[in-house]
Amino acid sequence: MAQKQVDGKVVLITGAARGIGAGLAERLAARGAKVALVGLEAAEQDAVAKRIGPNAKSWEADVTSWDDLERVTEGVVEHFGGIDIVIANAGIATAGFVRSVDRTAFERVIEVDLLGVWRTFRVTLPHVIERRGYLLGISSLAAITHAPGMANYAAAKAGVEAFCNSLRAEVAHLGVKVGVAHPTWIRTDLVESADAHPVFGKLRSGMPGLLGKTYPLDVALDDLEAGILRRARTIHVPRWVGGLKLLRSFLPPIVELGARTRVPAADRAALKDVEERGAYESSVTGHGGRAATKRS
Repeated sequence: MAQKQVDGKVVLITGAARGIGAGLAERLAARGAKVALVGLEAAEQDAVAKRIGPNAKSWEADVTSWDDLERVTEGVVEHFGGIDIVIANAGIATAGFVRSVDRTAFERVIEVDLLGVWRTFRVTLPHVIERRGYLLGISSLAAITHAPGMANYAAAKAGVEAFCNSLRAEVAHLGVKVGVAHPTWIRTDLVESADAHPVFGKLRSGMPGLLGKTYPLDVALDDLEAGILRRARTIHVPRWVGGLKLLRSFLPPIVELGARTRVPAADRAALKDVEERGAYESSVTGHGGRAATKRS
């Protein structure tokens, strides 16, 4: 598929304070795009916008809030004149097993990672339709491989994939393209925070081969940038993630087999961690996770 120019296009990116969101904002702005940064971490987003220059502006918003998203969308359209591309990147994660994870933190992941995508797209869609633009939902390898300790994240990201696939068929006749991205473990605040968890960091480090490998941020940015320029329907980071889709029906039994020797000890350790630090502290990971759960 041929590349399309983003020069002069307006790109709205949620979760743009750091990591993938901030990186894509910088890269697309370097290609001439006007970027609207949307998220909860206002100070960090302001710094990203300042780094980019006059073609970037930051708006503080909770992607689960209809009021916030409507206010921000109106602001972006007023400031930049419209919206061509929306990248629903905002996402958080917890560390915890279903029987012991903090209930509020668990549900907040689904609200941000799945409902946040739906609400972001719903509010911005009229403007994207007007410009026959592109929507990209950031899913995950977790939508394909459902690891223990990640039930809410896997469910939300699988939901993002299904949602984008349905939406693509709904808006094709309107000239709008819809993509879904599946990054594996990328060295971001979210992943580094999870790796530092006293229980689940050890569980993740035991994942075999490519399933446990963490890639530099630039690897994700290279693939995502290229996919956005193509208005791709799927973006796999790296490409081998796409191959796993062909084996999807075989993966749950394989994961369960590997979990037999590792989960029992981790389950006991998780209960001890909850007892020592409390359910909330043992569950929440990353700066974005803390910002999002404080708002719930």
